[in-house]
Amino acid sequence: MRPFFRDRDFEFETLIALGAAEYGAASAGEVLATIEGVRSGDHAGWVTAWRATGRRLAAEAEDAAARGHRRGPALALLRASLYLATAQAHADGVDEPGLFAALYEEHRAAWDRVCALWSPRIEPLAIPHEGGTFDGWLFRAAEDGRARRTLIVNNGSDGPVTAAWVQGVAEALARGWNAVTFDGPGQNSTLVRRGIGFRPDWEHVLTPVVDHLATLAEVDAARLAVIGVSQGGYWVPRALAFEHRIAAGVADPGVVDVSAALESHLGHRMRRMLDHGDREAFNRAMAAGARFSAGLRHTMAFRFRPYMLPTPFDVFAAARGYALDPETIGRIRCPLLVTDPDDEAFWPGQSQELFDALTGPKDLVRFTRAEGAAGHCEPAATALRAARIMDWLDERVPA
Repeated sequence: MRPFFRDRDFEFETLIALGAAEYGAASAGEVLATIEGVRSGDHAGWVTAWRATGRRLAAEAEDAAARGHRRGPALALLRASLYLATAQAHADGVDEPGLFAALYEEHRAAWDRVCALWSPRIEPLAIPHEGGTFDGWLFRAAEDGRARRTLIVNNGSDGPVTAAWVQGVAEALARGWNAVTFDGPGQNSTLVRRGIGFRPDWEHVLTPVVDHLATLAEVDAARLAVIGVSQGGYWVPRALAFEHRIAAGVADPGVVDVSAALESHLGHRMRRMLDHGDREAFNRAMAAGARFSAGLRHTMAFRFRPYMLPTPFDVFAAARGYALDPETIGRIRCPLLVTDPDDEAFWPGQSQELFDALTGPKDLVRFTRAEGAAGHCEPAATALRAARIMDWLDERVPA
C-alpha cells in the first residue's frame, strides 16, 4: 500500500487509527484530517495534531452529555481516547518533561467517561495482585445477569485500553461474549500511576485475572478464552503453560524471544558487549549514540520505560529472559491459534517457530499483503482479523 509517511512508526500508528474505524474507535475523516499537516518524523507536530483532535472531540462530547445525550458522547469520547493515546505514543520525541504521563491521563480520563456513558455498562475492576491491585474492565454483552463465555484481551507492551477494544473486545461483544481487559505490569496505569514494570513470568499476572473473574456472576469460568496481542503473543503462551483453566488461546503474533526485537538494532560489537556482560562499555556506547540521534533517544525512552530498569544494559539483559523454551511451550494444553502476518516488523519468523514447537491442539492463520492484512497485528485489516480469530474461538468455546 502507498504509505502516508516515510517514518515507519508514524505510518504504523496511522494504520492502527484507520483500522480502529471498523469498531467506532476512530473516524477515517478525522484521522486523515489530523495527519494532513504533519511532517514525517516531526514528533512535536504529531503530538500537537492528535492532541488537538482528541481534545476537541472530548469537549464536544461533554457539551452533548450535559444536554442529556449518551450514545453520541460515548462514541466521541471513545475516539478521543484513541487519538490522545496516539499522541502519547510519540510524547518521548518532544522535549517536554512529563508529557508521556500527562497524555496518558488525558487518554484515561476520556476512557473513564466512555465507561460511565456506555450501554451496557463497562465496569471498572480492581484485580487483586500480590498485595495490591491493577486496573481492569468488564464489558457485558447484555445487562441480563447471565454468566457468559468471556474473552480476556491481553494488550502488548504499549497498547492503550482502546487498542483492546479494537483488537478483540468489540467483536466479542457483537458475538455475545463478555470481555475483559486489564493493565498488567509495565502497562498503562500500572506503569504510569504505580511505577511497576514488565515481568516475564506472566502466569503470575493472568492467573490472578482468572481468579478474579471466577468470582463474578457474569463470567462463566469454564468458558474463558484469551488473546495476546503484540508482546502479549509471548506473555499469553507463557501464562498458558501454567494456567490451565483457559479453554482456548490466541497469540497475535507468536513470540518466542522478545529480545530479538531489541537486539535486531544492535551491531556485532554491541552484541559482543552484551554477551560478555560488559555493562559499562555497553551503556557508554548507547549513551554516545543517543547524543547524536534524536530518534534513538525517543526509541530508548519509549521502549525502555516499561522495564523500569536503571540502564540500557539492564533492559537488554532482562529482555533475554522473556523467551519460551521447548519445555515451557510443551506444557500448553489448550488449543492455541497463532497468527502469522506478512511483513511482521518485530518478531519475523517467530509465529512459525512457536507453532512448530506446540505439542497440543494448534492452528496457524496467515495474513497477507494481497489482503491488505500485512504488518504487525494486522493494523489495517481489523475486520478480516476479527472474522478469522473470532470464528476460530467460536468453534472452540461455543455459546
